[in-house]
Amino acid sequence: MSHTQTKSAAYGQGVVVFIYLAVLTALEYFVAVTFNAVSILVVVAVIKAALVMYYFMHIYKLNEASDGDEHSYDYKTGTNRIGLWLFLLSDAFVFAGLLTARINLLGLTRPHLNQTLGLAVTAVLLISSFFMNRGETAMAHGDRKGFMNNTLITFVLGLGFLLGVVLVEWRLAAEEGLTASFGNPAVGPMGAVFYMMTGMHAFHVLTGLIFLLVVWNNARKGVYSEEKHWGVEAAAVYWHFVDLVWIFFYPALYLIGKLVN
Repeated sequence: MSHTQTKSAAYGQGVVVFIYLAVLTALEYFVAVTFNAVSILVVVAVIKAALVMYYFMHIYKLNEASDGDEHSYDYKTGTNRIGLWLFLLSDAFVFAGLLTARINLLGLTRPHLNQTLGLAVTAVLLISSFFMNRGETAMAHGDRKGFMNNTLITFVLGLGFLLGVVLVEWRLAAEEGLTASFGNPAVGPMGAVFYMMTGMHAFHVLTGLIFLLVVWNNARKGVYSEEKHWGVEAAAVYWHFVDLVWIFFYPALYLIGKLVN
């Protein structure tokens, strides 16, 4: 596969990858509500993560060769890219720890959560990644207006996801008796896991939204160009990382396991 594409070809690839992600998300929801096969849900999540990492986060760029000039923009971008991925790798251990805690504490049980709402916020986040990919592609081809428009859409969708989780899901969960209090041995650990997982992810969404505003404002000032737009790539990779984490958190919280009575 060639990674040097025309703008229309890159847009088309983004559409195809998004369709795959949408179909896989619908599949895991169907599997969960019909026969709840954990192994299938895990496999689907891994496939979705691989698609996001390769096509949206461009992990293959870590192997791109530079001209060897330490003062060149390409060389600096390459080293920045490695630094960003090392940061994301270290950050991933935090989320992996939360996921491990969920498995150890809850096993094959899950909290009383609104599965329809869970699917809705997941869809919103996936769509936001689609538009972020389009925005990055636009800037990579010198389309500053296209970048700004798609990034603005990404911001609105990301804000919608954040509000959907923090304002709506947390309130509904509390009404179902899901709290972080350890006074009730049956609910305390489950509530702690739920609020820690969603809270930590929500914090990353918030920082991602701030990142999007920064690069959008920079683009408005004409900071980026087709040749020099590392800030845009960094913001896109970080945003897709937030999506990547939710790919695993969504089934872990909403789909896998039986409801606790």
